[in-house]
Amino acid sequence: MAYQYRAPDQATVNENTSNHRLYNPYQDPNIPTRTVYNLGENLAYYTGIGYLVGATAGATGGFTSGVKAIEPTDTLKQKINRILNGSGHSGRQVGNRCGIIELMYEGLESGMVAARDTDDVINSVSAGLGTGAIYKAAVGYAKKHRAKG
Repeated sequence: MAYQYRAPDQATVNENTSNHRLYNPYQDPNIPTRTVYNLGENLAYYTGIGYLVGATAGATGGFTSGVKAIEPTDTLKQKINRILNGSGHSGRQVGNRCGIIELMYEGLESGMVAARDTDDVINSVSAGLGTGAIYKAAVGYAKKHRAKG
């Protein structure tokens, strides 16, 4: 839907402009007014964002662990190597986990939107619950409830 600029001092007679949009001669005038979400675009976008956020957080954690692992006898080259190895290793691990979680979440949410033909909070909540259940189901019952001894 196109944005219609209004100055703050302009009074509008009809505030119900949600069903109106600016005329575009290159579009069909009978296209739907709601936003159509594309599954492929959503999956690629949210998975990429999840990976980048996870990789950044993991690299930050790896940086701190690399700094803590520095020994007093290390040369400058060894110190830099420890920091880079820690950042790269943790960044990849956390980034991949976050990317997979986002992939599952967006797949479930897009499936719910397609199945229910509505985009509301129920889809987001159920997709979040489903993602958590699927992600933790990979651990398995025996590993979670193993006797400590």
